[in-house]
Amino acid sequence: MTAEKKLGPGLVLATLGAIAFSGKAIIVKLAYRHGVDAVTLIMLRMLFALPLFLVMAWWAGRGKPPLTRRDGLGVLGLGVSGYYLASFLDFAGLAYISASLERLILYLNPTLVLIFGWLAYRRRVTRWQLAGMAISYAGVLLVFGHELQVGQTAQAAWGTLLVFLSAVSYAVYLVASGEFVRRLGSLRLVGLATSVACVLCIAQFLLLRPVGLLATLAPEVIWLSVLNATVCTALPVLAVMMAIERIGAPMAAQTGMVGPMSTILMGVVILGEPFTAWVAAGTVLVIAGIFVFTRTGR
Repeated sequence: MTAEKKLGPGLVLATLGAIAFSGKAIIVKLAYRHGVDAVTLIMLRMLFALPLFLVMAWWAGRGKPPLTRRDGLGVLGLGVSGYYLASFLDFAGLAYISASLERLILYLNPTLVLIFGWLAYRRRVTRWQLAGMAISYAGVLLVFGHELQVGQTAQAAWGTLLVFLSAVSYAVYLVASGEFVRRLGSLRLVGLATSVACVLCIAQFLLLRPVGLLATLAPEVIWLSVLNATVCTALPVLAVMMAIERIGAPMAAQTGMVGPMSTILMGVVILGEPFTAWVAAGTVLVIAGIFVFTRTGR
């Protein structure tokens, strides 16, 4: 397939992956309306996603050597940081802040990767990258300040901290995963690491909640969790991986800028969240900052 023929399908896959993954926040907020808590909700998502990720890991590992002890420990650590902690902290934070602010915070992930890369490996940071970071963080602070004014200050601050820690946890995963991506392949690593996270989330529920709690859940929570596990978790991973194969990681990342906009639009239409001038201005700043950051940091 020529580059021109790959471009169209690649852009479509990257766009669909970004939109589908952004829908996770909307589904979580809808489920919270039925009285479910973060521990139960993340367990349901991972329970339904586990078979999909096991199949993904098996498919990507066909014909390849088995994992070494070092590989197993690496997958375990990456699963804890990149998917268990990141997912649970994100779900917990969404109970206190809007889906729009959550998506903007998570969109700061490339800047956190840069910071950790500089701390761990002394990777060079340019002035343009610093400028992009400053613009993006100013946008998040703008939306955060607005939420403090219209909501409960302590809850908004706590939710923002939890989601930011989620982004930090995932950035640690991205910085630490380089060696294992080269050894195992990205799809196999994702399948294995997310399977670890799924088991941990299920175990967490069994330790902290009675199993009988599941019988009291509203049917909407179950169906929303199935949708979250498939359309907003497994399918976006495959879509983005296929997009990267066709158009490369830089263009796929640029296409992912549709993510915050789609979250805000779905939040307004589905959740009834207000779309104010503050949210609009903050979103523009975050996207502009990340655009400057990624364009100058290739």
